Amino acid sequence: MQKSDLQKRAEAVDPKQNIASARSLYIHAFNDYYNKGQIRQGVECAVKATALYYKENFYKEAFDLLHRADDAINSSKQSASEKAASHYLVTKERLQMYMKLRKGESAKDQLKILESFASQTSDENVKNDLLYTKAIYYYTFGQNAQGNAVFKEMADKLTAQKEYDKVDEVYQTLIANGRKSNNANMVAQSYSNYIAWKDSASAMKHADEIAALKKQIADNEAAISEKDSSLTTRQVIIIGLCIVLAALAAALVVGGVVLMRFILLTRKQKKTIKLANESDALKAKFISNISAQLEPTLKKLDDSIPEVQALLDFSNRIQTLSELQNSANKELEMEDVQIQQFCEDLLGEVRDKIKKDVTLSVNVPKMNVCINKEYVSHILLHLLSNAAEYTPAGGNIWLDFKKRSPHKYQFLVSDTGCGIPEEKQDDVFKPFLEIRDLTTGDGLGLPICRQMAQNMNGDLSIDSQFTKGARFVMDLNV
Repeated sequence: MQKSDLQKRAEAVDPKQNIASARSLYIHAFNDYYNKGQIRQGVECAVKATALYYKENFYKEAFDLLHRADDAINSSKQSASEKAASHYLVTKERLQMYMKLRKGESAKDQLKILESFASQTSDENVKNDLLYTKAIYYYTFGQNAQGNAVFKEMADKLTAQKEYDKVDEVYQTLIANGRKSNNANMVAQSYSNYIAWKDSASAMKHADEIAALKKQIADNEAAISEKDSSLTTRQVIIIGLCIVLAALAAALVVGGVVLMRFILLTRKQKKTIKLANESDALKAKFISNISAQLEPTLKKLDDSIPEVQALLDFSNRIQTLSELQNSANKELEMEDVQIQQFCEDLLGEVRDKIKKDVTLSVNVPKMNVCINKEYVSHILLHLLSNAAEYTPAGGNIWLDFKKRSPHKYQFLVSDTGCGIPEEKQDDVFKPFLEIRDLTTGDGLGLPICRQMAQNMNGDLSIDSQFTKGARFVMDLNV
């Protein structure tokens, strides 16, 4: 059905440039379609507006709009099957929000409702989409076995219909969605299943091609026999077909060799990565065990002696770093924080550490942000304490916060101190790089901060373009 002018105008707006305008136009289009009785088109616009709401963390408005869409469907004159298809779109978007908020039980409830609506429709595309959505749900909450089973059901269904390109496209989409949402578990599971399916699909496609070629040969021979063509003509055709078959067989052999090399290389790389990860985990566990065994002995010593206190601090930091490395894939607890007050409180904690006439500044907007408060506080306090130590009297220290995209935040800690030489900027994040006097520091503070940032799907780095002192940049993906 033809789109309304309001919907066309909404689609013409780039959400990255003016998300509020695009959202408003979609809502107007929804109301316009509803007034005209075009419920399905209206629901599609409402769903798009909802996605633009929660991109900016306006979840209440998003849920309210979906509730209005459900009311519009219930009050419409659509058939039961049409209503179920429209409710399916609304419920799917509500499920997406609960998955983004990591509310497992609420998401599970919506999935059951989604299955009910899908069963009431006669649309095969809706049922295929349900399988795809279920797979994403299971992978999002770490239920890999269920995700694999559902995704295999969908792949087998399309494969049985010889829709190989569609299966390939679905796998690629799932991998892309995993990368886009920083879901390493989904990416790993999808890629592993994709490689396995690719191997079997290649064999099936080659078998289909050979079967088709054999059928073509049989059809040609039957046609030749029916037309009672001359023996010479039949020989020419058969010879030509044999040449084609030989060429195809040669191509299959070459393709098989290339495929085997690719499979072996991929498996070798995966094995190498696995061994490296296992080695790192064992190393971290070994160091942590040694530190834990030393700690009781160290506590028996006089901690007023600087060297003893330094050893105790060093032992604690080693255990912290090892625990962070071993829990890199662990899901962290997130909470909603008023970011301006949060940053001002952190500056207050280092105010008594700064030198005379050093100016502390904060450049943070008034907004709520969902973060892991413990890790972010630890990192920013460490960076601010370092800045206070190295910024001379009369200098400046400032803390900035920037929203780079709907899902990416950035904290910046800058100072006008002595800075860090460019050739040493990568080394400050590497633990145990050099032997040093522990009473002057163990060099584990920044490595611990970077590991915390990485455990939050982010990173910590030094801005090499900033030359008036030092600037640390923490990127967070939520």
